Amino acid sequence: MRIGLVVDSACDLPQSFIEAHGIVILPITLHLGDHDEIDTRDPEKTEHFYQSKWDRRGDAGSSAFSTEQIKQLFLEKLVIDFDFVFCLTIASSRSPMFDNAVKASFAILNDYKPFRAKAGINGPFALRVIDCQNLFAAQGLMAVEAIRMIKQGENPIKIRERLEALTQNIHGYMLPQDLFYLRARAKTKGDRSVGWIGAMLGTALDIKPLIRGYRNETGPVAKLRHFDRGAEQLFDYAISRIESGLLAPTLVMSYGGNLEGMRLLPGYERLVAACAKHGVERVESVLSMTGGINVGPGALTLAFADEPHALPF
Repeated sequence: MRIGLVVDSACDLPQSFIEAHGIVILPITLHLGDHDEIDTRDPEKTEHFYQSKWDRRGDAGSSAFSTEQIKQLFLEKLVIDFDFVFCLTIASSRSPMFDNAVKASFAILNDYKPFRAKAGINGPFALRVIDCQNLFAAQGLMAVEAIRMIKQGENPIKIRERLEALTQNIHGYMLPQDLFYLRARAKTKGDRSVGWIGAMLGTALDIKPLIRGYRNETGPVAKLRHFDRGAEQLFDYAISRIESGLLAPTLVMSYGGNLEGMRLLPGYERLVAACAKHGVERVESVLSMTGGINVGPGALTLAFADEPHALPF
């Protein structure tokens, strides 16, 4: 059985991993001032995006592909290339992508037969849309685990069960650089979790909120002093969880800009060493343009799968 994987462009994975495993990107539309851009995780566009001066406090935004756009992507390509497709979407609490993909799936399953017949393909087509219940690097972790199981030859039922269980145990973290930008975007989306006074005070004292995504809820869980020091605390926390034993042998990180900026942060080398010692695969990626639009340049994200536990912050 040919099993394919689709992720939306908010899912943080390096281009080399996407290409090596034939992962299909479900685009997200970015609204950059007076023009729109389609985020397909193109490396050159992403690099240019972070080097450019998009309106970081204005009307920049993003929107999910529509049900019809998703349907066309599947019918024109995926129902021919694969027999079963897993579609992993950004948290349904933060985007309509999951709902749009579910609606599209009904039409796809009703309409796919003529497309496969025309291509001379026998047999049924099936797909499963899964809400990752998380963002950015955490979506990437789900994709890495899906690919691992596909490569091992697991059947779709076991893969689905594993992925749906994993959604309840992924801890995704994000440390922003620019609180004013984060507040502006949150206000645009009706999210009041970062207020003006908090942004002013946080900037004056260089306090950064550590934001966690977990089981479809996203919000601040700690206040860390200074970005570099906060990153070191986050890395040390990840090391402690690696040493305790993770539920999946993968750690995913992403950064809103050139990855050398992340690799120079204090604690990074210790984290790399801990992953190597404990056999944890480390996957690093530039934060998607979609992520950059929503949380600002220079943001650090990190994700792993673990049982519920108390935070050290």
